[in-house]
Amino acid sequence: MRRAVPNSSSTQPDQRVYFLDPFGCVKNQVDAENMMAYLNKAGWENTANAETADLIIVNSCGFIESAKQESIEAVIGWRKLYPDKKILLTGCLAQRYEKELAESLTEADGFFGVENITEITQAALKTVKQGTENKKKQNSNINKNTELVPPAGERPLLSLPGSAYVKISEGCNNRCSYCAIPLIRGELRSRTIPDILEECRILLTRGIKELCIVAQDTGAFATDTSPVSKLPELLNAISTLEGHFWVRLLYIHPDNFPLPILDIIKKDQRFLPYFDIPFQHASTKILTAMNRRGSAEKNLELLETIRARLPNAIIRSTFLPGFPGETDEDFAELLDFQEKAALDWVGCFTYSREEGTAAFSMKGQVSKKTAVSRKQIIEERQIPITEKNINRFSGQTLEVLVEEKIEADDSETIWLGRLYCHAPEIDGAAVIFNEGSKKNPQTGTFAKCKAAARRGFDLEVHLL
Repeated sequence: MRRAVPNSSSTQPDQRVYFLDPFGCVKNQVDAENMMAYLNKAGWENTANAETADLIIVNSCGFIESAKQESIEAVIGWRKLYPDKKILLTGCLAQRYEKELAESLTEADGFFGVENITEITQAALKTVKQGTENKKKQNSNINKNTELVPPAGERPLLSLPGSAYVKISEGCNNRCSYCAIPLIRGELRSRTIPDILEECRILLTRGIKELCIVAQDTGAFATDTSPVSKLPELLNAISTLEGHFWVRLLYIHPDNFPLPILDIIKKDQRFLPYFDIPFQHASTKILTAMNRRGSAEKNLELLETIRARLPNAIIRSTFLPGFPGETDEDFAELLDFQEKAALDWVGCFTYSREEGTAAFSMKGQVSKKTAVSRKQIIEERQIPITEKNINRFSGQTLEVLVEEKIEADDSETIWLGRLYCHAPEIDGAAVIFNEGSKKNPQTGTFAKCKAAARRGFDLEVHLL
């Protein structure tokens, strides 16, 4: 995963220093950025070198088993590397299993969930003070006041240059039977449009060129207080902001897709025709068991509507093979849907049996071997579909958001970036050459380019 780390500045003798090790999804990343903002505001110092830190913070994911294990292994790894340092486990895993982990994960010195990020300073202080009661004088520069609330758009960013995530809500009301998010994050709680708009404004003044709008389900925005989604209203508000920038929408549940956003995206080209719609399956039986209202037919109709209104639309989705009760016939329906949908990008994750979810006790649990085999089939079948879809960009003149400069082995300089068809860190990339161009691109800015050819899932582009 390519991710930027904020630079640390010189540390005053009485400052505490922390190192952050982030895991999980981009919503978790926003939490990590906000924790950094509160810590920094209270007088802590961030470092990119764990060796110089007083406190190592592992911001964890607790969504599926593999992610949980990754976060636990990180804590154990840091403990082995630095036996004497303090380690604080934060995030979804700490929220979901604090009591159990306090007994079993003795490598961690403290735990801090996701309910109230503003209290991270107190949690950090409590962790570093364990066994160090005589060091109180060293904390003179650490402010405990939770009223020190930095504006959301002023937080440190863990994204690569030019891009930032804007989380518009917390929690989820969809209650998909396999999903532990409501257990961890609770019910849907949406931010106000003025608050989100102010964050976007601040980020743009900082030079951000891409605003990635995220939530557990962006399509359900404000339905906790309104009978209909206010995502169209939010996009109309963002469209009043001046400047040249991208707006990318991520995570729209297909059952809650607000069709009016298509007209807004068509009208304002700063809104990218990129849609992340997690269909998860195509068998009506399995979708019903997942507590989803859709069907293969309805979802294909949605795709047809989007593509008819926005012919240059890019659509990403996720599939979840191995769900309880999934038969060979159900899986065949998913493969048929995959072929007909011709999605540009597909992520595939095998079902993870999570305690506390409705699916945990369902009959017909699919073996891990079968689920993994089905995942591999989906991924193999997606390769020619994605390659064919990427090929259509060859010869097109497009904007690229430049992210990284790379010195090649033959002394040739190339850059990496993304076109509108690439969401950060999950899709392919644009490999940028400046042959014939007198300009060297600047990271975090847009540049005009011409797409030349596909390189695997990436696109070779040349600056104009």
